[in-house]
Amino acid sequence: MNYKNIFILITTIAAVFFACTPDDDEVSIPPPRDRGEQQITDDELLLEYLQTHYYNKSFFSDPTIDYSKEDIIISESPLDEDGNPNELLWNDVTLGMTSYLEQDYVYYVLDLNPGLGGPQPNFTDNISINYTGLLQDGDIFDSSVNPAVFNLLGVVPGWKDVLQDFKTAESIFENSDGTVTYSNYGFGVMFLPSGLGYFNQGQVGIPSYSNLIFKFELYDSSPVDNDSDGVLTHIEDVNGNENIADDDTDGDGVPNFLDVDDDGDGVLTIYEDLNNDGDPTNDDSDGDGIPNYLDADSTESNQTDT
Repeated sequence: MNYKNIFILITTIAAVFFACTPDDDEVSIPPPRDRGEQQITDDELLLEYLQTHYYNKSFFSDPTIDYSKEDIIISESPLDEDGNPNELLWNDVTLGMTSYLEQDYVYYVLDLNPGLGGPQPNFTDNISINYTGLLQDGDIFDSSVNPAVFNLLGVVPGWKDVLQDFKTAESIFENSDGTVTYSNYGFGVMFLPSGLGYFNQGQVGIPSYSNLIFKFELYDSSPVDNDSDGVLTHIEDVNGNENIADDDTDGDGVPNFLDVDDDGDGVLTIYEDLNNDGDPTNDDSDGDGIPNYLDADSTESNQTDT
């Protein structure tokens, strides 16, 4: 394993708790609590919030308009500033469930536009997104001005679960002044328990064990290939548990997404693309249902001189 792969492994996996870059101010980190007990507390707080807060639903009445995160107003008032009725969040949010670090979690999503055109992100994709992060008391701890690019492996865990259910922009148009216009993008608000956020890892402006709220506009996504072996990183999740760190076909201690020879047969994965279509996953020389790049018994190569 070369130094480049070591660096990628450290930065990719260790960054899983970063949805934004905090300042360098010192943050006190308390010992972690029991995740199951904390989830019960977090969900009670989220339920209380959703059942006592409203949003300006009537504002989003025109499906042809691309609204922005700034248009979403959440308050404790059943009426907006013009006297129009607001909608209780609890009436419109959907409940999601996921598992993280062997703990089951519940989160909630206000889906204002799931998007209709672009692809939905994979859990390891790079995404382009505009977002605002808030605490339950309404304090804003982070907000993007221009579209920000993140890898979904490097943000708080809840983003991966929520954003895979939204589509990216139907069209992306570059204007003459250099700005970019997006249309019909995934748009909504996510309400995350602390266990799908920073948990006990308090950040600047975010106390430990804080539930997090994110308003977002999801513009674009693109798959990545961390080890440049021709197999996209999300496909390297062989066991399908959305944890790419535990897939190590040849047992050499290097997970597949960083291993240029996934099956350890001495033939680089990218050279096991026998039909040269740019996809090593559909080559199975012996017909045993295992693609060559994961089958140590199949050592054929697309190189004339190996």
